[in-house]
Amino acid sequence: MFERIYSLKIFEGIEKDTIKKIINECEVREYSDGEIIIMEGENSNGEGYIIKSGNVEIIIGGKRVAELGTGDIFGEIALLNEESRTATVRATRDLKVFVLNIDHLMELINNGSNLINKTILSRIEENLIRD
Repeated sequence: MFERIYSLKIFEGIEKDTIKKIINECEVREYSDGEIIIMEGENSNGEGYIIKSGNVEIIIGGKRVAELGTGDIFGEIALLNEESRTATVRATRDLKVFVLNIDHLMELINNGSNLINKTILSRIEENLIRD
C-alpha cells in the first residue's frame, strides 16, 4: 500500500520516510459499503483522503465517473482551499481511509515538529496546483 501512496502526485519530491510519518500521524476513519464520505456541494472542511483499504465511487451530477481503490487519493483539493466539494464519494465496499487534514498539517509546522516543515507543505501545495 505504501508504495502506491509514495507515487501519489501530492507527495512528489518528498522522501518516503517523511511520507510514511505523515500518513502514520493521520486519523483513520471507517465507512460501510454504500456510505457517503463526501457530498457534492458541501463544505470541504480542509480534509483530503487516502484509501487504506476498500473502494469508492466518484459521482458528479448524479453520474458515476470513476472508481478508486487502495492507495488512491480523493478530496485533496480541500488541502488548498475550503471551496465546496465538486463530487460525491461513496464507499462501494467496507472502507478505511487516512484523513489528511490541513489544520493538522499546520499544527505540526507551528509546533516545530521535525515531522513536517514549511518546505514539505509548500511542495504538497505545488504538486496539487500542477495536477
